[in-house]
Amino acid sequence: MPATSVFGAQWGDEGKGKLIDLLAKDADMVVRYQGGANAGHTVVVGTQKYVLHLIPSGILNPGKVNVIGNGVAVDPLKFLEEVDGLHARGIAVDGRNLRLSSQAHVIFEHHRRIDGLSERWRGDGRIGTTGRGIGPSYADKAARTGLRIVDLLDPDHCRVRLRAALAEKNALIERVHGETPLDLEAQVERYVALGAKLAPFVGDTGREVREAYKAGKRILFEGAQGAMLDIDAGTYPYVTSSNTGANGISAGALVPPRWINHVVGIVKAYCTRVGEGPFPSELKDAIGDRIRKQGNEYGSTTGRPRRCGWFDAVAVRYALEISGADELIVTNLDVLSGFDEICAAEAYELNGRRMLDWPAELASIEGVRPVFARHKGWSEDITAVRRFDDLPQAARDYIAWLERTCRAKVAMISVGPERDQIIDCRR
Repeated sequence: MPATSVFGAQWGDEGKGKLIDLLAKDADMVVRYQGGANAGHTVVVGTQKYVLHLIPSGILNPGKVNVIGNGVAVDPLKFLEEVDGLHARGIAVDGRNLRLSSQAHVIFEHHRRIDGLSERWRGDGRIGTTGRGIGPSYADKAARTGLRIVDLLDPDHCRVRLRAALAEKNALIERVHGETPLDLEAQVERYVALGAKLAPFVGDTGREVREAYKAGKRILFEGAQGAMLDIDAGTYPYVTSSNTGANGISAGALVPPRWINHVVGIVKAYCTRVGEGPFPSELKDAIGDRIRKQGNEYGSTTGRPRRCGWFDAVAVRYALEISGADELIVTNLDVLSGFDEICAAEAYELNGRRMLDWPAELASIEGVRPVFARHKGWSEDITAVRRFDDLPQAARDYIAWLERTCRAKVAMISVGPERDQIIDCRR
């Protein structure tokens, strides 16, 4: 594992946190390269449940260096809140095991305000953001008006840049949205003070990661959102604001693309999506409700109920291909126990045309109809199973179908939320 990428190959919430926590045991460094605090990675350790938003999931493994790269949009308040929360639970976090890129862009209060106001203004055209300011921060990054973490460390420089930014943002808040503008001086003082608290964690993480790689350290790159939410490859405009798969690592962590020599995609045994946007295999019926209940499908960041549906092999094949995945990890297989029949979309159909490939040429995929393959279900509780051969035959057949249809070898299967509820198929 010199450099391994682990990413979600659906619309997010695939169980990346647990698997990254597991794989981190064999890594020296865990690097987050995109997204913001709109992602929630859940890790269960014994009776303790941890939900991580910005900090990489490797933080629960002692002796690992965890890196928040330059491609992440960082809310200083959320960062410090998460650090304090881990400290309160006895987890060691300091500038030695948690590094923050000086070049990461900052999410300010005005970004959060504008995010919520813009979503409200869109009405029926809303895209379902979490309202945490991620999109507006990335927009300022692209417009070259954003501030980076390093800007907060120089009080005089920060005052000049933030005053200029707030003059524009306050005009937008007040004159377009009709809301009360932010107090400029109060915001400047607040973020200068936050910069001082961030300073012990801040460094040139790109150089640190490159030096670790050249020294032979094992590096694990952690994706935040699913590949189908990628700003370029996903179901635009119902996407996040960054490149979510292995394609985002080079820019988001400042390492050469050829250094990533192993890519692993993570998928649920079914499919979920949070927020707005197309979801061809969605189940708006009692089966969807049952999956939601059995899988406890509620957003770890927002608490919103997730939309649930059958596995979508068309989307997963596409996600695996664009990221160059070598292997597949299947999570939540235990959630499907008790279903007499399990379906999975093997193709799409539109106006009589059958499509096996992701229809990127369509302006919208809202009208496509999934073509389902039907599989026999199983009734056994599989949460205690640790060997593939001990799974019910129907479950083994379903996994074999996923391998064939997604064109990737299944390396691991998760059968519960605990760290050890894993079937390692590589053995």
